[in-house]
Amino acid sequence: MLLDSIRTQLDSLSKSERKVALAVLDNPSRTVSSNITALAKSAQVSEPTVVRFCRTLGYDGWHEFKLKLAQGLAVALPGLNEAPSQDDLAADLINKICSRSINTLLDLRNNLHHEPVQRALDILSLANKIEFYGQGTSGIVAADAQHKFFRSGVPTVAYSDPAIHNIAAALLRKGDALVAISQRGNSPALVRSAQLARDGGADVIVLAPSGTPLADLGTVLIPIDLIFNTDPYTPISARLAYLVVIDVLAVGLALQRGPEFRRKMQNAQKALQEFEVQFDSFIG
Repeated sequence: MLLDSIRTQLDSLSKSERKVALAVLDNPSRTVSSNITALAKSAQVSEPTVVRFCRTLGYDGWHEFKLKLAQGLAVALPGLNEAPSQDDLAADLINKICSRSINTLLDLRNNLHHEPVQRALDILSLANKIEFYGQGTSGIVAADAQHKFFRSGVPTVAYSDPAIHNIAAALLRKGDALVAISQRGNSPALVRSAQLARDGGADVIVLAPSGTPLADLGTVLIPIDLIFNTDPYTPISARLAYLVVIDVLAVGLALQRGPEFRRKMQNAQKALQEFEVQFDSFIG
C-alpha cells in the first residue's frame, strides 16, 4: 500500500518531492538497497528534500520510510501486477486474483496506522446514531457496515442514493456520526453530504484515499490508498480492504463499549439462528 499511497498522492506533492516519488516508483527494490544519498542523486534533489518527501507521506524520516517500503516488498506475493489474460487457465486465475487480494490485505495491515482507527472508535462509541454513506461499490460496503453495526443496538442506517444521503446528512446534529466511504474520494454528492453533516455539528469518519476532496472533510480520516486498474478483468480487491476496515471498527466498537454491548450482539445473533431454525422447519 505504500507504493499505492505514493501514486495516489503524486499530484499533491511539490515538484521536487514528485521527483523523489518517481524515483522510488521506478525501482522500489533499488530504493530499499540504497542510502539516502543515492536516492537523492537518482532523483536529482537534495537529501533534505528526500526527508521532506518521507514526512509528507506521514513518516518520521528516511529510515522509517525505507523500513516500511522494505516490509511491503518482502511480504508481497507473486502475481500482484499480473492482469488476468484471455489464455489463463483456472489455476492461473486462482493464483493471480488471490495473490492480488492477499497483497492488498497485507499492505493494509502493514500501513494502516492505529491512531485514526482509535479516534474513529472513540467517536463511534459515543454516537447517538451512526449513518453509512457510499455509492456504487462503496454502497455495498456501506450496506455491509450497517448490517454489522445495527446488531449492537445503536441506531444505524446505510444510504447509497445521492439525493437521500444529502437529505439525511442535512438532518445530522452534534452527537451523530457519519461514516463516508469512497474508493476514489471525489464524488460531488458524497462530498456535499459530508459537508452538510459537518455543518450540522456531526462527526464525519472518512474511509477514502488521502489527498482527496472527501478526505479533507473528515473529522477523522482512515486513509485507504490503493491503485485502481481500469482493466475489466482486474478484481476489485480494494473492496476487501474497505470491508476489513469496517470489520476492525465493528469489533473494536463492541470491545470498547463493554460487556453489555457485546451481550446485545450475542442476543441478535441468537435471534437470527433461532429464526433460521424455524424457517428451515417451515420449508422442510
